[in-house]
Amino acid sequence: MLTGVTRLISRVPKLDPGHVLRMGTRASHGLAARQDSPVPAERLRAVSRTSEADPAKHEEQHEGQHYSIPLQDVKAVFPHGLPPRFVKQVKTFNEACLMVRKPALELLHYLRNTNFAHPAVRYLLYGEKGTGKTLSLCHGIHFCAKQDWLILHVPDAHRWVKNCRDLLQSTYNRQRFDQPLEASTWLKHFRTANERFLSQIKIQEKYVWNKRESTEKGSPLGAVVEQGVTRVRNATDAVGIVLRELKRQSSLGIFHLLVAVDGVNALWGRTTLKREDKSPIAPEELALIYNLRKMVQNDWNGGAIVLTLSQTGSLFQPRKAYLPQELLGKEGFDALDPFIPILVSNYTPKEFESCMQYYLENSWLQHEQARTEEGKKELLFLSNSNPGQLERLCAYL
Repeated sequence: MLTGVTRLISRVPKLDPGHVLRMGTRASHGLAARQDSPVPAERLRAVSRTSEADPAKHEEQHEGQHYSIPLQDVKAVFPHGLPPRFVKQVKTFNEACLMVRKPALELLHYLRNTNFAHPAVRYLLYGEKGTGKTLSLCHGIHFCAKQDWLILHVPDAHRWVKNCRDLLQSTYNRQRFDQPLEASTWLKHFRTANERFLSQIKIQEKYVWNKRESTEKGSPLGAVVEQGVTRVRNATDAVGIVLRELKRQSSLGIFHLLVAVDGVNALWGRTTLKREDKSPIAPEELALIYNLRKMVQNDWNGGAIVLTLSQTGSLFQPRKAYLPQELLGKEGFDALDPFIPILVSNYTPKEFESCMQYYLENSWLQHEQARTEEGKKELLFLSNSNPGQLERLCAYL
């Protein structure tokens, strides 16, 4: 049965949109009934939306409903990190709406009750491909941003272990490699999301960049960020300094720190990068990965660590692997243990109905059968209630 479903799903993009939803006798009666008694738009909105836009106030009664993130918040909080297909949807609908889901509610409950005097707790979002782990992480990031936390967000750690355009031997440690372009890009996004903190936080050491340039002790953290952005060759070292200073100062009470890493399994997997002699480079030999591993250790306090496991972009792993032991391996699992696992599953019936109503409300579903019960049942069957598969199926309708 599952094999048949998979085969159907894989064929859907090749089908003509007019034939994805079949026209049967029962379906035609359902369509006629809908035309005679159309569902008011405000009723659809009541099913699919909540007016509560503050993630700090999201509770169980909001589960399965979409809340709107102001577009100015999207630019400030998520200069990077939103899934590409979700970004396209935001541009198409001219609004950013996230569904309030049970895994995110569980995460928000933990974050609300964070004890900043205790070591940072690690939360690990995991689940099958396409279930919405990244968007659940983004819900948590939005909550922390609205609570005025400093956000240290790495949106796709897999990008740091494959297809790097520039790879230089580190000047700080000859046994490691710098990735200046990746580091500079990350610093620009970090600056956008945390600009208000960069002048408040003062560095606790003097950092020498070369014979002529240095950043004095007591300078704002923003000076280190600017050094990495304007002097790309120094960007990797600048990232390491930023992470070190944040980890060291998080316990002072000046700020609360959220470390959010999407695809954390990349930190212990294999890379596609090679030396000049074609020998492979291990993840810990990359300075960015080496420093990020330190940030996900729970030997600091004053914040929280939220991580996701990702099959997308994961290297040399079975496609269906999703459990922490499978994707992290023994070394990664031992490094993150203990952590609180949060399973992100496929849509519940309520969430599926809400998603369908949201698509109908925004005219994303144009096919005449999409409003019928038969049409919904077919989409439910083809997608198996998987959020990612449902979104792709609906894109053709």
